[in-house]
Amino acid sequence: MVDLVFLQAIGGIATAVATIALVIILFRTVKQLEATVVVSKVQTEYRFRPWIGPNNSIKVLPTNSDGRQQFDVGIRNFGELPAEYVMAYFKSGNNMLSRTDLKSDNVEQFNLGPMLPNMEKHYWFWIDSEKMQKAKEGTEKIFTAIYFEYPVSGGKSGYGMISEYIPEKNGFNHKDMWVETPTPLNHDNKK
Repeated sequence: MVDLVFLQAIGGIATAVATIALVIILFRTVKQLEATVVVSKVQTEYRFRPWIGPNNSIKVLPTNSDGRQQFDVGIRNFGELPAEYVMAYFKSGNNMLSRTDLKSDNVEQFNLGPMLPNMEKHYWFWIDSEKMQKAKEGTEKIFTAIYFEYPVSGGKSGYGMISEYIPEKNGFNHKDMWVETPTPLNHDNKK
């Protein structure tokens, strides 16, 4: 009889240990699934979306027949999803521009339309020949601000750059470049 009671006790202890082990395994499985959900969310927000940005620097094109100097900014969708439409905002001036200047009323706007993944498009802007001549003589400076905005899940995203014309190089130096994303993607807003 003693052997039967002893075997029952060992069986009860083995069942308790197996139950505890099963609970630990289930707990770890749930934690692993939570981590998988977080990774999937990050991947969806960052990878599976359009990413619009420049694919080169601002290029100088030939002067138009009306005497204005033409410039070209090539952009590309580096993301894995198409952008429904891309809006370009442009402003130029003689003083250093800021990001908030692109939100003023006198900003040029142009709808570049949709962009498929890996698609490239070009945005052109013009500067009067008189301003260009003054910049080349060193009597005036030229600053440009360009911003490309496009919808993504959760809001709008964009890429901007503020540049200064350098006559010696007949090109632009970027003074400020930035990417804007909807609030859920901004690291600054995370708690």
